[in-house]
Amino acid sequence: MLRRWGGNERVARPQQPRVNTASAGDLPADGRLRLLSFNIQVGNSTERYHHYLTRGWQHLLPHTGRALNLQRIGELLGEFDLVALQEADGGSLRSGYVNQVERLAQLGDFPYWYQQLNRNLGHLAQHSNGVLSRLQPNLLEDHPLPGPPGRGAILVRFGEGADALAVVMMHLSLGQKTRARQLAYVRELIGGYRHQVLMGDMNTHASDLLQHSPLRDLGLLAPQVEATFPSWRPQRCLDHILLSPSLALERVRVLPQAMSDHLPVAVDIRLPDTLSGALPPMLPEPDR
Repeated sequence: MLRRWGGNERVARPQQPRVNTASAGDLPADGRLRLLSFNIQVGNSTERYHHYLTRGWQHLLPHTGRALNLQRIGELLGEFDLVALQEADGGSLRSGYVNQVERLAQLGDFPYWYQQLNRNLGHLAQHSNGVLSRLQPNLLEDHPLPGPPGRGAILVRFGEGADALAVVMMHLSLGQKTRARQLAYVRELIGGYRHQVLMGDMNTHASDLLQHSPLRDLGLLAPQVEATFPSWRPQRCLDHILLSPSLALERVRVLPQAMSDHLPVAVDIRLPDTLSGALPPMLPEPDR
């Protein structure tokens, strides 16, 4: 049975991971990691702008199509090693009291997962981010972001010392000034690491992130420039996986599966030899 890391406390402090009993395997021989970021819109499938109105009730109440769509999302996530989720529900009326992060971890056979509760509306909604991983982290921190309550970031570290890999998963605000404060906070989180990955729905374009934000001095790369929103006719590139130059890009894709109002972003990276040796073993993938 999968177990979640720690609790839902909104504090910027390390969380204690709990692991299951699966035996550990080796990292891929080529040091490749498959990353995915996906705003899942609480499992709702939106196909036209007018669905925000006609299907708006689905953000408040359960419906039969959500479980089927979540099943489809879980099948997709199972192809990856490290997944960042935004707009997941942590278990409320609208999701049928299903913790969607936990459910997707089960569907994708991920041994490690964490739900970050950002806005607790009780039985009505449990607005959350999530992380799913096949690698056991050395550190996980839950960080509320500056600005109005409701936005958060998760810092996950793999390995120790100078060769550690720091991954921050986030869902940023719509407003430019608030987003700049949030990015300054994220900049402080990762500034001491050489190998960096930033993943999530950042609600702005890559040029803004790399040239006009507090991240501009880090030398990050934004390999994905295709539009991700809205999923049925993509026009804006809001979802990103940003990489430090030390991480070699193998492949980048915006996946065409329209299972939310955002499209998922996938990036395959090759880790430096020193970093591959510093990471814990990866659990073997299940037979499919």
